Amino acid sequence: MTDRELLELAAKAAGIHALRSPDGVLRNCTGLHPAMNMLAAPPWNPLTDDGDALRLAVKLGLLVDVWLQQKVCIASTQGEELVDAREQFGDDPYAATRRAIVRAAAEIGRNM
Repeated sequence: MTDRELLELAAKAAGIHALRSPDGVLRNCTGLHPAMNMLAAPPWNPLTDDGDALRLAVKLGLLVDVWLQQKVCIASTQGEELVDAREQFGDDPYAATRRAIVRAAAEIGRNM
């Protein structure tokens, strides 16, 4: 699955109205007044932005666990629909954590 597909499915899971602007940036247009230009909406990319990833994890109630010794990050759900996204990391546990969160969210979005 491409990063673009991951982000679109993750946005769907979180109820975010994400649109790609002409400059190629995915923007969070949730709550944007129809008369406003989409470029007024903030960029949304939880694969690269820690804040976007944290808000996504909280919104979906994801459990995030980072195992530094094993160099793996796991983002998972609780309850009825179990989703478990594992991401190995080398030198960047932050990027792996963001990607695990987005992968778990995308799986939730795909199952909707």
